[in-house]
Amino acid sequence: MLAVFLLIPFLLIRFPLLSHFSKNALSRAAYFAPVQGNEKIAYVIYQLSNLALFLTSFFLEIKFDFSVFFYAGLAIYLLGLVLCAVCMRDFARPAANGMNTKGLYRYSRNPMYLAYFVCFLGIAFLTKSMVFFLILVMFQTAAHWIILSEERWCFERFGKVYQDYKDKVRRYF
Repeated sequence: MLAVFLLIPFLLIRFPLLSHFSKNALSRAAYFAPVQGNEKIAYVIYQLSNLALFLTSFFLEIKFDFSVFFYAGLAIYLLGLVLCAVCMRDFARPAANGMNTKGLYRYSRNPMYLAYFVCFLGIAFLTKSMVFFLILVMFQTAAHWIILSEERWCFERFGKVYQDYKDKVRRYF
């Protein structure tokens, strides 16, 4: 089975499920905070690596060899899907001021990025693809720079409320 079929549940969670929870959540999730300096390069790398993850999945097969890699990959992938679904629910229900601080956002300021990474890491294990894994590392490294720009934007928008949240909740986990 081609790895691209593993992206179908991910995309269904990412788009229709998010839209189901809230009509404006999809546009909020698609918004990228303004980037500056090296963040512009990171943004391009993020988008290209995102595209590369999707394109390579058309050429990679899942190895149904029932090895440790298979079972670990399956568990990691399913955990990623569950985290992604919970993130979509939590993201769709921000506080009155527009900040997300409930659900998984009590434990991580960026649970969506973390859920994406976990899901794609599961795919890397299931396909045993070093190429997919290296693209994922590039994707996640660039995502870190995107997250830094989002944090700056959140501080500019929410001020002390965001700083207090940032002081209490870790960036990732």
